[in-house]
Amino acid sequence: MSDLLKRVDARTKLAGTNKLEILLFTLGLDQSSGRKETFGINVFKVREVMRVPEITRAPDMPHTVEGMVSLRGALVPVVDLTKYTGISSETKPEIMIVTEYNSRTQGFLVESVDTILRLDWSEIKVPPEMLTAQMGGLITAVTQLPDGRLVMLMDVEKILSETSHFDEHEVVFSHLVPLETEHTIFFTDDSPVARKQIERTLEALNIRYRSATTGKQAWEELLLIAARAEQAKLPVKNFIQLVLTDVEMPEMDGYILTKNIKSDSRFAGIPVIMHSSLSGASNQELGKSVGVDEYVSKFEPSKLSEILTRRLTT
Repeated sequence: MSDLLKRVDARTKLAGTNKLEILLFTLGLDQSSGRKETFGINVFKVREVMRVPEITRAPDMPHTVEGMVSLRGALVPVVDLTKYTGISSETKPEIMIVTEYNSRTQGFLVESVDTILRLDWSEIKVPPEMLTAQMGGLITAVTQLPDGRLVMLMDVEKILSETSHFDEHEVVFSHLVPLETEHTIFFTDDSPVARKQIERTLEALNIRYRSATTGKQAWEELLLIAARAEQAKLPVKNFIQLVLTDVEMPEMDGYILTKNIKSDSRFAGIPVIMHSSLSGASNQELGKSVGVDEYVSKFEPSKLSEILTRRLTT
């Protein structure tokens, strides 16, 4: 299994190239083709891949959470993705993918892992509405392989939200202090769960916002804003005062979006905040290398609020 993850250092060079690497894994069967359903996960979020270890069942857990495993002294929750997705399968999961999101570690049980595939984000597309509905909003992006297989990228934020309920702490939002002056920001994120929490944070802060769901759409919208500012002979800062961007998005990632913004003089003085579940120090350094002003992990409204308040009022 370790052979799949040997080239971590090489992957750190992908930032700013609009490329990513995904680990392919399978669940159940596609009833129409008879093939196993193929999914993908960004290798930046994968810590290791192993045979399923002994799992200890814990009380009062959702039925999709198999229990906990001990990894190097830490207890890690384990989610059975076949159960979670409701995909029909007669095969017992044999592999556990250990992942890290927002400094949280969890295991995902899958039937098998295939390979690591390098792709350009331009090859990653927003899923068709029919597929989105069929998968209950679980899929945020898709791509097609040369052999005809459809690879689906899961919204892991949605999985973690529904299995651990980390985004439901209303007390966090009630403690946010609204800003006294008016501000408008632009944010982009492809995860409905993440967008919902961003919106709740901004509304608690009394910040107006415009948004997009992909990096490409965000850049197109920002160019329109810049064009309107030029036509009105006003700086872009009169229209938006800050950009908040995810990293992983179909068609164009947050690194390229940031490079585009920072290389266009019309956006001078507008800070770009990177908001991502890729919470490792190396990812933060990658963000800084393309011009990101600050980096904040997802699902931490208090930290996001602090950065936004400081950046918008000083």
